[in-house]
Amino acid sequence: MVLAGLLLGLAFWQQNSALQQPLNLTQEQLLDVPSGSSPTGVLNRLQADGVIRDAFLLRLYWRFNLSGQSLHSGEYRMTPGMTAKSLLTQWEKGEVVQYSLTLVEGWTFRQVRAALGKQAKLEQTLNNMSDAEVMTKLGHPNVFPEGRFFPDTYRYVRGMTDVELLKQAYNRLDEVLEEEWDKRASDVPYVDPYQALIMASLVEKETGVPQERGQIAGVFVRRLQLGMLLQTDPTVIYGLGERYNGKITRAFLKEATPYNTYVISGLPPTPIAMVGREAIHAAMNPVPGNSLYFVARGDGSHVFSADLDAHNAAVKEFQLKRRTDYRSSPAPIVVPTPGVDSVPTVDKPAVEAAPTPELPAPKTDVPEPVPEGAAPEQKPSEQPVAPPQANDDAEKKGEQRPQ
Repeated sequence: MVLAGLLLGLAFWQQNSALQQPLNLTQEQLLDVPSGSSPTGVLNRLQADGVIRDAFLLRLYWRFNLSGQSLHSGEYRMTPGMTAKSLLTQWEKGEVVQYSLTLVEGWTFRQVRAALGKQAKLEQTLNNMSDAEVMTKLGHPNVFPEGRFFPDTYRYVRGMTDVELLKQAYNRLDEVLEEEWDKRASDVPYVDPYQALIMASLVEKETGVPQERGQIAGVFVRRLQLGMLLQTDPTVIYGLGERYNGKITRAFLKEATPYNTYVISGLPPTPIAMVGREAIHAAMNPVPGNSLYFVARGDGSHVFSADLDAHNAAVKEFQLKRRTDYRSSPAPIVVPTPGVDSVPTVDKPAVEAAPTPELPAPKTDVPEPVPEGAAPEQKPSEQPVAPPQANDDAEKKGEQRPQ
């Protein structure tokens, strides 16, 4: 009995010594644990790499004390001075290293895909796919991707796929859209949440200061109800595709594209960017009033007008005689985002053109630039024009959906 007690004490001492041993490290390292790994395999690997000793005793500890505990895949942070017991505790709790990716309001799907492609810790599975193929892989075939993902900061771990992250953003947008649809004003002119999402994307791209979202939505909604053209520049830019060179000309305003709201009546066929909850709420709860026009002051804010004369006067003051520090949005403020591979939130990005538009050939003449907000007069029609029905199916090749 004495001998058995001595042997048991020796075994306990050896195992405790193995647990309390410091990891043999001179600097911080990340331990990659692929999906399907076992504690036995990882401990053997660490011993082979010289990070620990007595892997057998550590395996016994896991078997008898953490039997049935799964080992979460991902990366575990190992630092000099950390003990083997601390590492096993991380495994037990699944304390894997997390990364983050911020999707920004106003981004297009092209920008979303570019940001995903830069995440080295994400498993990249979508690189060679078309937008239509991406949506099919997400489980939403024939859905046009623009504006269908919610801008937010998403956490992920090493080994997670880009598809998994996109599914989170897609489902989150559906949740927010449904929540806001249930709280919409009774008189908004949308037949379904998708039309409200399209309107929210226009509001998102036209808004320079957050408090004006509701007013901008009010202008657009009143123009819809009166049968006036929406005449918003971001739709022109989006519809031009890669031909947009930073300037909107009079010829561009007259050019027929599926998105040019100086030409088409009602809403464009799809959203033109990602939108946040605030823009969705504004689109579904526009601020009442009588303004039908707005023009940028140059500091991110706008002047709102109820008639064309007042609007043209504001255009003359703020557009034709632009201040030297003119901006269509406020000066950028960098907001740090936690996470190793995060994308910082900065000044709202400019409108990006649609990736694959089917448009007429560009004109050969050099048209005259037009100042922002200088729209031709639009008189209300006798019969209000209802916004277009949103087509449930996008073309499989990524073409824009018809009006």
